[in-house]
Amino acid sequence: MSRQNYTLTSESVSEGHPDKVCDRISDAILDAFLTEEPEARVAAETFATTNRVIIGGEVGLSDQGKLTEWKDRMSTVVRDCVRDIGYEQDKFHWRTLEVTNLLHEQSAHIAQGVDATGNKDEGAGDQGIMFGYATRETEALMPAPIQFSHAILRRLAEVRKDGTEPQLGPDAKSQLSVVYEGGKPVRISSLVLSTQHLDEALTSHDIRAMVEPYIRETLPDGWLTDETVWHVNPTGKFVIGGPDGDAGLTGRKIIVDTYGGAAPHGGGAFSGKDPTKVDRSAAYAARYLAKNIVAAGMADKCTIQLSYAIGVSKPLSVYADTHGTGEVDPVAIEKAVRECMDLSPRGIRQHLSLNRAIYQRTAAYGHFGRAPEADGGFSWERTDLVDKLLASV
Repeated sequence: MSRQNYTLTSESVSEGHPDKVCDRISDAILDAFLTEEPEARVAAETFATTNRVIIGGEVGLSDQGKLTEWKDRMSTVVRDCVRDIGYEQDKFHWRTLEVTNLLHEQSAHIAQGVDATGNKDEGAGDQGIMFGYATRETEALMPAPIQFSHAILRRLAEVRKDGTEPQLGPDAKSQLSVVYEGGKPVRISSLVLSTQHLDEALTSHDIRAMVEPYIRETLPDGWLTDETVWHVNPTGKFVIGGPDGDAGLTGRKIIVDTYGGAAPHGGGAFSGKDPTKVDRSAAYAARYLAKNIVAAGMADKCTIQLSYAIGVSKPLSVYADTHGTGEVDPVAIEKAVRECMDLSPRGIRQHLSLNRAIYQRTAAYGHFGRAPEADGGFSWERTDLVDKLLASV
């Protein structure tokens, strides 16, 4: 029996956090290439610091000569991201920052392992393990601490961008410690929020007065109590934010991107990677499977692990853990998973329609727990596999 009474903490970071700026740019580069060529191979990395953004990585196109033609366009992609996030600081401004483009063509040795040739199916872009997780504790079938940490920052971004709270800056972090009783989240023992602000005269008390109404409307009734400990801008002033305050790099917020530490992580980052990279696509597939298993009533919690080898099309292993909450034997779940979904890289891409420009929107506020969108965005959040899974066990 798993623990029923405990406190679990998760954090989120806003779209203006230096690492998230970089994730956003990397995914915007990916989207730009996929818009022109849905089968493009992209592994884009971004580094940001004071008034400078450097992009690098590899790109595989059907006509590699086009990569040179994209040089000026990449600068526009970078500036559009920074402008939309909201950075117009003296030392990090979308208009004046320097962009260095070091993108180059994909390694032929990597391509030969991934490409389908003759009797060989398209292989995985790398070796590795990927995890998906779902739990019945929230409507989105996500762990409560990370889901509501994201929700707070998304709400603050909304009121910043619509002009309701113009003194808020783009850079922010949230953290919730959620108390569980009987295995269910019931209240928050502590809340941490650090947010950039534009007026140096504002104190921590002023910032709390500004943000508290939005936090209260975002969280479930009764979760904030008189005993909840608040830490709002605990260091004092937070005026210098974003890459001017601290350098950013793609792929450094993998726990924020997934389950906030409530579930295992295989270690691979997502942003900037096209869906032949199983770090991304198989993690999406694992979440899709876990969510459908829980939605089907087969378990209250489910972890799915998949593993791959570079150049090999089928997963090496499929593992299911229902954490003592299962109504179905995990061995039967593993068999059903293999029967209900082609877990080869191409099978995942086709089942979830991943060869689309849908990735920039995933770069902040979590890749999971979002609503599936009409254009195919967050397709891995659908629960359309429920009937098929139930028929297979």
